[in-house]
This record gives sequence, structure tokens and C-alpha cells, in this order.
Amino acid sequence: FFAGIVEFQKIVGSLIELVDQLAKAAETEKMKAIGARNLLKSIAKQREAQEQQLQALIAEKKMQLERYRIEYETLCKIEADQNEFIDQFIFQK
Repeated sequence: FFAGIVEFQKIVGSLIELVDQLAKAAETEKMKAIGARNLLKSIAKQREAQEQQLQALIAEKKMQLERYRIEYETLCKIEADQNEFIDQFIFQK
């Protein structure tokens, strides 16, 4: 009877040890998963911030393009006026 109890205690002790190892392994995997999830969130936030920066840059470049377009049109008009003046000047002589 006593030998049976000792054997039972050994089995229970082994089982407890195995369950503790599994619990530690599960906790380790849980921490890895949490770390991976946090990394993904961080990457997503970085991409969102980068996208906002690029959108702002696009808007800035569009405004710059519009300024250049207006300046080009103005310069074309000045050139046309100057060519017209030159033509009139030449024909008057």
C-alpha cells in the first residue's frame, strides 16, 4: 500500500513538472505573440505617418506646379507682348 502511494506521488510530481514546463512554454509563446502584435502595430503606425508625410508632399508639389504654371503663362504673355512690340517697331521704320 505504501509503495503504491510513493509511486502515485512520483507520477503526480512528474505530471506537475510537465504541466509547469508546458505553462512556461505557453507563457513564452504568448509573450512572443504579444511582441509580434506590437511590432505590427508599430509598423502600421509608421506607414500611416509616412503616408501622411507623402500626401503633404504631394499637396505641396501640386501647389508649386500651379505656381510654375501661372508663372509660365505670365512669361508667355510677356514674350508675346514683347514680340508684338518688336514687330510694330520694325514695321514703323
